[in-house]
Order: sequence, then C-alpha cells, then structure tokens
Amino acid sequence: MKRVLTVILALSLTTLTGAQKPADVEAETMAHFQALLRLDTSSPPGNETRAVEYLQGVFEKEGIPHQIFAKDKSRANIVARLKGNGKKRPILVMGHTDVVTVDPSKWTHPPFGAVRDGGYVYGRGTVDDKDNLVAGLMMMLMLKRGNVPLDRDVILLAEAGEEGAPDVGAQFMADHHLDAINAEFCFAEGGGVVRRAGKVVQANIGTTEKEPRFIELIARGPAGHGSVPSKGNAVTKLSAAVGKVATWSPPTRINETTASYFKKLATMVPADVAKMYRDILSPDPKVSRAAANWMLENQPSHWSMTHTSLVPTIIDGGFRYNVIPSEAKATVDVRLHPDEDQSVFLDQVRRVINDPDVEVRWGRERYRPAGGSRIDTEAFAVLEAQTRTHYDTFVLPTMGVGATDMSNIRAKGIPCYGIGPALDSEDSGKGFGAHSDQERILESELHRFVRFQYDVVLELARSK
Repeated sequence: MKRVLTVILALSLTTLTGAQKPADVEAETMAHFQALLRLDTSSPPGNETRAVEYLQGVFEKEGIPHQIFAKDKSRANIVARLKGNGKKRPILVMGHTDVVTVDPSKWTHPPFGAVRDGGYVYGRGTVDDKDNLVAGLMMMLMLKRGNVPLDRDVILLAEAGEEGAPDVGAQFMADHHLDAINAEFCFAEGGGVVRRAGKVVQANIGTTEKEPRFIELIARGPAGHGSVPSKGNAVTKLSAAVGKVATWSPPTRINETTASYFKKLATMVPADVAKMYRDILSPDPKVSRAAANWMLENQPSHWSMTHTSLVPTIIDGGFRYNVIPSEAKATVDVRLHPDEDQSVFLDQVRRVINDPDVEVRWGRERYRPAGGSRIDTEAFAVLEAQTRTHYDTFVLPTMGVGATDMSNIRAKGIPCYGIGPALDSEDSGKGFGAHSDQERILESELHRFVRFQYDVVLELARSK
C-alpha cells in the first residue's frame, strides 16, 4: 500500500510540475540545499545577504517576482511572490537563512561542507533551518514551472536574524513591511515529524510557543579579604538565590494546544504513562502536581510545556580567589508560558528569593511575544490530512518550549503553524540534532518534506 501511495505521489508531482520528473526535483533540491549550506551565515555576525543573493539569482532565472528588504545591508531578507486570482488571502511560507555559530574543531565533517554520507547530509543548518528554506524554494519553483492556477498569492519569506536577532529579520519585516508578507496563514519551522527506531510515530504541528526572556540576579555586599568569612558575602547570597530559583516550580498551566496534545498522546502510550498525561490536565491541584513532578523527573520537555521554566545559565562574580567581591551576578533563562502574567512575575521571583540584598530584574525587553494559533482552521485541517497521506501518523498540536520567528508574525494576527521534516528522536542524544556539533538530516526525509509542504500549500492555494 505504501509503495502504491509513493507511486501516486510521484505521478501527482510530475503532473503538477510539468515535464520535471520526481528524480529531477530531488536532484535539484539537493543541489540548492548543498549550495545554501555551504554559505557561512553564522549569527553573529549573520551575513545572510550571501543567501539572499543566491536566492535572488534563482528567482531571476525563473522569472519569479521578488523584493529585498534590509535594515542592515549585510543581513537582508528576500520576499518572493506568486500571484493568485485574489479569491482568498495569501499563504506565507518562511525559512530563516542564518544559523548558529560553530566550533569547527568539534566536527567530523566540515560544518559548511554539506557532506553527503550514508544517506545523510551533514552541516550547520541542515535541520535549523535551511531544510525549511530549501523546501520553500522548491515549492515556489514547482508552482511557477507547473503554471498552477492559484486562488491565493503564495509568498516565501527568507528571513535573517532568527537566531537571536529578529530586529533585522521577522520583527523588522512585521513592523515595517507587513504589506509584503501579510497573509491568512503562515508556515515555518517549529514542528516536525518524529521517528523512533526508524519508524514514524507522530507529527508535531507547532501552534504556540513559550516566550524567551532572561532575568538577572544581582547580589551585593561588602568587599573584603578572602581569609575572613563574611555573612554579607555577595557570592554566598547569590548562590542561595540561584538555588531557590532553580528549585522553584511555578504553577501548572494548560491551554488549548497542550490540552489537545496530552489528550491525544495519552492514547498512544502505555497505561502508566497515559495516566500521567491525563492527570496533568486534572483540575485537582494535588493530582496535576503529582503528574508534573513525574514529568520533571522523567520527561522534562513535557514539564516545560506546562510551566514557565527558569534555568540558571551564567554566573559571574569576583576577580581574585582571595578577594570577596562586592557584587555577583547570575543570568537565568526564563521561558514564559503564554498565559504567564509578566507584570507580576518578577515579584513572584523576589518572594521566592526573599533577600533584599539580591536585585531581580529583566535582562532585556520583550522581543518575541507569546501568541497562539487556533486548531479549528482550514490550514490545520489540511496539515492533518496531508500528514496522514505522507506520513501515515497522528498530528499533535504542540507548544514549542524554544522560540521561533512565528511569534513576531502571530503578533500581527496571522495564524502560524510550525512544520518540519521527520527526524530521528535518537539523534539529539547522539549529538546530531539542531545546534549540535554533527547536525544532519536524512536525504529521504528532506525530499519527503518537500513533497509534503508542496501538497499542503497546493491544497490551500490552488484554484478549485
């Protein structure tokens, strides 16, 4: 049956892309993918204009209208648009061109070599996010070459600065050039299909995400000689404050996405684990707290989906071993639940620390506002249907515990859904995941994702 389905999909793809055969599509996908991976767009400094210039050359050759927008000329964004008849509002597809920095000495394959080995492609950006970027590129090429009649405009935004600098990318575009990307629905990174032991087990569609901010804890006290103990030692006060914050568990919070996620997931796992997924949704605080404690111990990512998290990441204090410093500072990575009241959150942290000698403050202003997308939309229904067709698995609406550029687009009232290719759940533990030193993707799953995203957009945008 799967073989028949594969043939049907291949024939469909051939028809819709004119004379271009599926094998040719895959070869071209790989050529563009490797070319983009070999461009060092590490952020900082970014240099995403390198990728924009590559994409611009492709669009010019294919006759696809496009515009370039830049707050920083070295960190440009490019928008390509295929016009529809205007019966429906546009579809926006996003992929960011920047990647996180690398330590080349820790890589087996060159981080910007795009090496193919054993059915995988290795390189920085293979799963974050040049996979989504090349899928978006191929979608535009196939729609254009197939001369597909559209009820909607289809827009591709290749944005800069997703890795910590949205002010030059998605935020810049949303605040200053919204007319170029405004749409009814948006698709971007922030979801994906999960494989376990080589088999697809579920598909996660991102419908909301937590908001990243960090707080700073600053302890102060009298400086002194390290040979004389002091109860006012700033390092001691800071250590106690960090310990209190790290062990504090904010209240459990459930929203539409996480409620649907755990209800569905409870039908797919052993009975003892299913009980925990059902208990986390219980209105009884004792029941949900016990489930939360179990998740924190056994499945911390699921705990993070239902709580605001606080994780100490940086401690700074002192300059000599024999000098008690007058000040010590810790940075705490806070991922705020979308329902968290940030106007009172710092006061809650201050009460937990309970020390007037420790200042608690935000380390930066809000820059990725929390927001969500409903699951009762045409776009989500199509995502579910195409997931069944291409992956034959369940769809779970998911709240991301990290952060993506969808937050800036959702803030403008555009529903965004996170999608991505199938990845092996074992890969991250082996050091092959996003931001790792051996980032990689299966070639077969890259090609399957290209077909999946194309069919999703085709179903939503083509003239019926």
